Amino acid sequence: MQRTIDPLWNSPRVRLLMERSDPGGLIKLGRTWRGWRQADLGHRLGCSASTVSRLEKPGRVSDLRLLQRAAYEVGVPADVLGAALGLLGPRATRVAPNGPRHTQEDPMRRRTLLGAVGLAVPASFLLGVESALAEMPAPSGSPAPLDVRLARARALFDTGRYADLLKELPDLLATAHARIQDRAEISYARLSACYALTAQVLVKIGRYDQARLTADRASLYADLSGSALASAAAARELSIVLRHQDQADSAKRLILNAASRVEATGLNTQAQATAYSQLLCTASYTAARAGDRDRALAMIDDAMRAARDLPTVVPAGRLFSITPASVRLYEVGVHWALGDAGAAIRAGRQLREEQFATAERKGRLHTDMARAWWQWGKPEETAQSLLAAFRVTPGEVRDRPSMRAIVKDLHRAHPRVHGVRELSRAVLTD
Repeated sequence: MQRTIDPLWNSPRVRLLMERSDPGGLIKLGRTWRGWRQADLGHRLGCSASTVSRLEKPGRVSDLRLLQRAAYEVGVPADVLGAALGLLGPRATRVAPNGPRHTQEDPMRRRTLLGAVGLAVPASFLLGVESALAEMPAPSGSPAPLDVRLARARALFDTGRYADLLKELPDLLATAHARIQDRAEISYARLSACYALTAQVLVKIGRYDQARLTADRASLYADLSGSALASAAAARELSIVLRHQDQADSAKRLILNAASRVEATGLNTQAQATAYSQLLCTASYTAARAGDRDRALAMIDDAMRAARDLPTVVPAGRLFSITPASVRLYEVGVHWALGDAGAAIRAGRQLREEQFATAERKGRLHTDMARAWWQWGKPEETAQSLLAAFRVTPGEVRDRPSMRAIVKDLHRAHPRVHGVRELSRAVLTD
């Protein structure tokens, strides 16, 4: 990756701010160099002058994404920002749950994971990931190529083996961090992919605070990689986390901006078209969860058109794995989110397990149908759909808090309905 040649960002003052790990000072320097007031920058960011003032102060970074946006507006180069955040040298292994810092992480916060209730994944695996995010361990020195290890980790996700994946993630992240010492763009892209995968599994099991951190990290390293598709993939994960954190407006803006950037490439390759369709699906579901019916339905239609000529089986190694059937599965979720269980069921009945390559997607078909049946007040159909999902991949039901909640409600309210006892024994007996 090319380092900046701008005299301002190669000045002694900038080097001092980098050494002091003061990204806020870089924002202030760039802002004043442009002759902007804090209110001017706040207007561009959609925040107040007081927020900009807090952002420019030395110390803990509370909103990494806002910091990145501010850095972009005032022209701080990605490599300079990364160095100030401690991400381009040995300090890259220091990652704290609410942004980079160099103080000892509060052990009480890490111990909160041990009190996780209603999750089937072992608390020790969650604690291992949390500890790695606070202070990255030394890599194990595995001789396997990082690409191979990342592919294996994705396979664990695709087969719904979330506990096994959580167990592998600390060393995978540590190894990927060690590789960025070469400053190669591909190394940053691989590290971003590792963090994006971490965010995906943390969202699955309902750990949104940790997922926010890892999605932020995925975005920053994707920007350092210079890859438009890596940045789009990271933006998608971050938007999903924001949606779960009830920040619907921010999630919508982020995913729509990412889709616009991919669309601007001209969609000349299949990889670009796949990314665009995937982003539209996520944007549609995000709009649906926010109650924006017209936009949600318009975007899922756009996604279907974009995916029309895509292959039914995604080539190996793609960052995005959308197919025409996958778009239809998103449609099920969109209708459910809009409160239209009948439309969700009609869309889902057009799908079959064999249309999906991974156990995670096959299981998701059944769990999405279960949500729609439950919304429609059909307990037996709900139970049968959840049993079908469990038979494909137990983790899709057992490890997802939302699915366990439905099983508990079935067990409490409809214990004599066919399939409920079997489902309760399979899911709730840990």
